[in-house]
Amino acid sequence: MRISTKGKYGLAAMVYLGEKESSPEPVTVATISGELNISKIYLEQIFSLLKKQNLVSSVKGSQGGYFLADKADKITVLMILQGIETGLFEKTEAFLSEDYSHIGKALDQLVWENLDKAVLKTLEETTLKDLIENSRKNLKSSASMFYI
Repeated sequence: MRISTKGKYGLAAMVYLGEKESSPEPVTVATISGELNISKIYLEQIFSLLKKQNLVSSVKGSQGGYFLADKADKITVLMILQGIETGLFEKTEAFLSEDYSHIGKALDQLVWENLDKAVLKTLEETTLKDLIENSRKNLKSSASMFYI
């Protein structure tokens, strides 16, 4: 499985948005773009995909922006990536000749399928809330470090 830049940026933007979940004001793409140093145009494409998947809601107008469409503990990493990535779990194409297809099948059955299941399980079990909490924990631990 390969996560594109779009998927990585989408996850980061959702964590940022989730960190602002308690704010009554929607968060603008320009704000996220500036804070995370991601192209505004690229983020608009990502949020368009997230909105189609009902993961974010938007408010139009000069005071508009985005907010989570559901609680962070109800949104999984899998839901976010599936909303952004088109071929998240594409099957591995046969790469060996017909004479050695038995080796390819063994790899499929014992490696690629098991790896896909493990990754899928992790993505299903990890919520946006988990990412937000871990992000905040990392922020606190890095803020308390000092160097001489």
